[in-house]
Amino acid sequence: MTNSQKTTTPELLMRDSVISMAVESWRFGRVFDRLLAKLDAGEQHRYISQFRWFIKKVEEALELAEMRIVNIEGQPFDPGMAATPLNIDEFDVKDTLIVDQMLEPIIMGHEGLVRTGTVILKKVEL
Repeated sequence: MTNSQKTTTPELLMRDSVISMAVESWRFGRVFDRLLAKLDAGEQHRYISQFRWFIKKVEEALELAEMRIVNIEGQPFDPGMAATPLNIDEFDVKDTLIVDQMLEPIIMGHEGLVRTGTVILKKVEL
């Protein structure tokens, strides 16, 4: 079987679609979270419940597909992490770094890494 045949099987297309929807849902959640912060407390409460329900449904769908989203924001950076740091060139090898922001989540499956994430790093001032 060639690589082009492998990527067009219905199972792989379905898997890729689920992964894509998970990543886009995660991004939408980030934007929605920032929007919620701009609302007054009464409106925030109403929309937070809907937002949590949406995230719960996404997580349940991923669980059925034997996948989960991993967020590593705030964790110490390790070059072995399953994430690509976009600004690693801005730091010295001796710098202590943490993951400041995730631009794309890490997707893990039952058998390991499914999709690497993308992160922005920041230096920890000691």
